[in-house]
Amino acid sequence: MPRSSIPAWRADAYSRRRPLLLKRARIVAALRAWFLEQGFVEVETPALQVSPGLEPHLKAFPTTLEAPDGGRSSLYLHTSPEFAMKKLLAAGEPRLFQMARVFRNGERSATHHPEFTMLEWYRARESYEVLMADCEALVAAAAKAAGATCLRWRGLDAEAAAPFERLGVAEAFRRHAGIDPLVHLPAPGRFDVEGFAKAARAIGVTIANDDGWDDIFFKVFLDRIEPKLGHPKPTLLSDYPIHMAALSRPKADAPHLAERFELYVAGMELANAFGELTDVAEQRRRFEADMELKQRLYGLRYPIDEDFLAALADMPEASGIALGLDRLVMLATGAERIDDVLWLPVADEGV
Repeated sequence: MPRSSIPAWRADAYSRRRPLLLKRARIVAALRAWFLEQGFVEVETPALQVSPGLEPHLKAFPTTLEAPDGGRSSLYLHTSPEFAMKKLLAAGEPRLFQMARVFRNGERSATHHPEFTMLEWYRARESYEVLMADCEALVAAAAKAAGATCLRWRGLDAEAAAPFERLGVAEAFRRHAGIDPLVHLPAPGRFDVEGFAKAARAIGVTIANDDGWDDIFFKVFLDRIEPKLGHPKPTLLSDYPIHMAALSRPKADAPHLAERFELYVAGMELANAFGELTDVAEQRRRFEADMELKQRLYGLRYPIDEDFLAALADMPEASGIALGLDRLVMLATGAERIDDVLWLPVADEGV
């Protein structure tokens, strides 16, 4: 992402950002107050982890831990505090939240930064649909703290007040692209790639001959669906195919779909939520499949956190969600770039 040659700490550059940063501080205080009023405990978990997170397309920062006796072990900066927070669920903490610094390599754009703040929270023995109401309350609280009546990004406005639009993935595709992706997924693990590619090409989306089902899904989604989501109201997009939710349990009444939703506001992806999977064998199988995919795509694989899988066996049913705090501040302040709402962006000289 092109950057100004003026250092972010220079008074002229900082003074331009300072009004947004003061709003950021008020938003953070308002969100923390909301969680505490709801009976959540704020936790802090280590950024250094055995496994940084196993999403196939995320790249982590590796590091080495040196022991006083000279021993060395490989660790990573986490891409999410999820594994550690779920261990606290297993320990018996029923409602917990964290504003965690997280790290993702190879990411820098108007909405991405290599180090950013993830707001993550979990509810033991509560449905993922409760998290939808949480999102409505938190977005409203952020807007109020910033003195905004709506959320804005790149010329698109979204109302801050509930209720949000609730929309299924298949309906979103039918509405905005004229395609039903589930028609081309007749059963879990059975992918009609040829039919899906033909349907996508018919509406003008460029599909490569070697694109898989997920590639086609995301090309159509990014081209035709995502820009239409989250305005004039924020959109809670749910009912993803089960294979597209590695840490989610299946829906009880539709096991081919996942207990997963994403929150979109003014065309921007803001949060990702799950009804959490607690089947250890199934979770291991999904992790191994994701690492095979990562190895095939990027020549990388990260270790599975065996301690996390052990904790998963003791974890109660729960729902959890990760929300990009910096993006929420962007939306509440109308900022165009994530760097504008960071107290000091990560320096990238020579990159």
